[in-house]
Amino acid sequence: MGANMAQRLMRGGHKVVGFDPAAEARTALEQKGAASAATLEELVSKLAAPRIVWLMVPAGAITDSTVTDLTRLLSAGDTIIDGGNSNYRDTQRRAAAVAQRQIHYVDSGTSGGVWGLKEGYSLMIGGDEAVVERLRPIFEALAPAADQGWGRVGAVGSGHYTKMIHNGIEYGMMQAYAEGFSILQHKSEFGLDLHQIAEIWRYGSVVRSWLLDLTSDALEKNPTLKGFAPYVADSGEGRWTVAEAIELGVPAAVITLSLLERLRSRDADSFTDKLLSAMRNQFGGHAIKSE
Repeated sequence: MGANMAQRLMRGGHKVVGFDPAAEARTALEQKGAASAATLEELVSKLAAPRIVWLMVPAGAITDSTVTDLTRLLSAGDTIIDGGNSNYRDTQRRAAAVAQRQIHYVDSGTSGGVWGLKEGYSLMIGGDEAVVERLRPIFEALAPAADQGWGRVGAVGSGHYTKMIHNGIEYGMMQAYAEGFSILQHKSEFGLDLHQIAEIWRYGSVVRSWLLDLTSDALEKNPTLKGFAPYVADSGEGRWTVAEAIELGVPAAVITLSLLERLRSRDADSFTDKLLSAMRNQFGGHAIKSE
């Protein structure tokens, strides 16, 4: 995703220097026209002050260590932009830490995935208003259009907070589509063509969306989903959204249940279901299906 963002920035007329620990990733970026650096020290040395460093790394310890290393290398007036899916509380903590060195910190909740290079990225930005305004040309180049799909939503942390809720909503939407198409697939008497139905819904329907576009594409390529294991991972934002809803006393039943369904998908040897079967046998003498 970071490499695609670098390409989109270059298309917008920006000069980019990319760092990645993997040599092959740096080579691939160079072939696209960007400069590269083998270390963070080299990266910083190749950037003209005031420097802008955009991070696209996993949330948690890797972001912490990268920010710590950059803080030692950057100077007052430089800016770090965290475009990953960091927890907003971690973002606020990091921003306070780098501010002691007079380094600006901006969080950009970034949505668009592998399609962002072509379609542009949705950017939910948190940070000082003047700093964000100075960075406007970067956001305009990455967004679907200069005046669409991006904006400063508030102070530092608010960008990642907004992206967290965005991903929680995404969980619920994905679950609804998956359940609906599963019902259609189980109605064997009609022999329904799921890809055809997805294509019908894509145009004029009240449930049309980009997620439905992607669903249709997946069903066209693999109508029976052969080769897919019924295992759905989560990267954290859904859990954070549910925790935030509980903390704020906001009912979020759909998002919560969609997260629980993902957790359930990973239990290939469900003790819960075995115990339910045992209880039915105990009180009603219902038959037990053996393994």
